[in-house]
Amino acid sequence: MAELAARSGEEVETQRAYRRVLNAGSGPRSARAVHPVFQNGRWRELRVDLDPDAWPDVVSSIVDLQADFSDAAFDAIWSSHVLEHLSAHEVPAALREFRRVLKPDGFAVISSPDLEAVAAAIGEHGIEHVLYTSPAGPISAIDILYGHRASIERGKAGMAHKTGFSCATLGKLLVEAGFSEVLAARQGHDLWALALRERADRASIEAELTAAGLGVFAGAH
Repeated sequence: MAELAARSGEEVETQRAYRRVLNAGSGPRSARAVHPVFQNGRWRELRVDLDPDAWPDVVSSIVDLQADFSDAAFDAIWSSHVLEHLSAHEVPAALREFRRVLKPDGFAVISSPDLEAVAAAIGEHGIEHVLYTSPAGPISAIDILYGHRASIERGKAGMAHKTGFSCATLGKLLVEAGFSEVLAARQGHDLWALALRERADRASIEAELTAAGLGVFAGAH
């Protein structure tokens, strides 16, 4: 019995050592997996998505997570190519929810298409120019503007894009949502933002991200 109690105690301590990351707008596992920084064994991922066909852990909208998650429930948030699927007026509410469910020392990593880079590509090559190839197939400039047309044609209306961002506008929205510090950067046709709550250790978080291959925030402001 004593051995069982000791083992249970060790399991509790192990669970406490894990950090929790919310994959916000997770989509199917094959589409929006968390970055390798959250796959090192020290993190536990929880997937939330509005589409039950994506088999998330929680079916919910990131615009309002009040019924699903308490304040300060997560150490980090990963949100990859999700915000553009919201209507413009829904984005501030989603970002406020991100801040609410993060611990005071937590952080959010967010990526989204860079509309300025896409606009430049359209000006140079036209809207049908293929910018890259994803697991879903070739992605043209027009797919980034309005959503992946092949997926929408197959009935996935949620794949439509309803808004978009520049580096400046995404950073501004995060500041307005109450994050204490925001780093925003451009890479290829993507925007990246690192949003920090008030007690977050920026230096250690940046070092952790860089060590895992996400060094885009070095020198960002």
